[in-house]
Amino acid sequence: MLLRAARSLTANPSDAEDLLQTALTKTYVAWERIEDHRALDGYVRRALLNTRTSQWRKRKVDEFACDELPEQEAPEGPDPAEQQSLRDAMWRAVLKLPDRQRAMVVLRYYEDLSEAQTAEVLGVSVGTVKSAVSRALGKLREDPELAPVR
Repeated sequence: MLLRAARSLTANPSDAEDLLQTALTKTYVAWERIEDHRALDGYVRRALLNTRTSQWRKRKVDEFACDELPEQEAPEGPDPAEQQSLRDAMWRAVLKLPDRQRAMVVLRYYEDLSEAQTAEVLGVSVGTVKSAVSRALGKLREDPELAPVR
C-alpha cells in the first residue's frame, strides 16, 4: 500500500520506488524518536509526502525557449481528460454515500483491503462489510452521473 501511495505522488514507477525507499530510510533513521510504533504507517506516508515536496522544490527545470514548438504525437489509449472526468464523477458519487458505506467502499476499493481487513479496521463483522458494500455499490449503479459508464 505504501508503494501505491508513492506512485500516486509521482508520474514514474521507478521514481515512486526511489521515493518509498527514501521515506523508509528516513523512518529508520528516526526510529528512536517515533513514540507510537502503531502509527508507523501514517509516519511513513507523511515522510513520503514531505520527501516528494522537497524533491519538487529542488527540481531542475529543463525547459528552454525555442522558436518552433515540436509536434506532439497523439496519445494512444483512452483520453486522459475523459478518464479524469470519470474519476471525478465516481468520487462525487462516493461522497454522496452515507459515512459508513463510504468508509467501507474507500477501504475496499481505493485502499484495496480485504473484507476481513476492512471489518477489522472499522470494528464490525465481515457480514456487515459485505452487506454495506453491496448496498453502496447498488447506490453507485443507480447514480445518474455514472450512467455513461454503464
